[in-house]
Amino acid sequence: MDQIRLTKPASEHESQVWAMRRELMDARDPDSFAGCAGLEECESYGAWLERLRLGENPATVPEGRVSASVYLALRESDRRIVGIIDLRHHIDHPILGTWGGHIGYIIRPLERGKGYAPRMLRLCVEKARERGIPRVLVTCHTWNTKSERTILRCGGVLENEIAVDGGAIRRYWINTESASL
Repeated sequence: MDQIRLTKPASEHESQVWAMRRELMDARDPDSFAGCAGLEECESYGAWLERLRLGENPATVPEGRVSASVYLALRESDRRIVGIIDLRHHIDHPILGTWGGHIGYIIRPLERGKGYAPRMLRLCVEKARERGIPRVLVTCHTWNTKSERTILRCGGVLENEIAVDGGAIRRYWINTESASL
């Protein structure tokens, strides 16, 4: 099984991130850009990197958002980006505390079904533990059974299901100290 690691986006990742962005736009699935920190809205890779830089620092995070760290999941064997994951430093926010959660992630369409999602989530839960976050809220739509399986494999415990925009979202908590990492 291919090993992956989480790394901060840097200039050397531009062509791969932009290719992944195109794949996500072409996929047109409802959660295409979950955990991508506004990648779909940015006109350039440089603009996205600046957005991430400002968003990581509580002093410079745009109004209405919370500070967060975004990571690329790189496959070790060929350094290919297989996904993007976003760790929000807290969820003291009306959307994040209700249905957005601490972590959002997406797997590159051409890399789905290879077991990367649970490994990415486990690595991100470790990052949360390192930041002193004792437990993380991870959510998924009720129709997203693949994401639900990923969350459960990583120790997620269902708290409840809530109605959001005509659908339903399941809220899971993962204890960062005892998660199955």
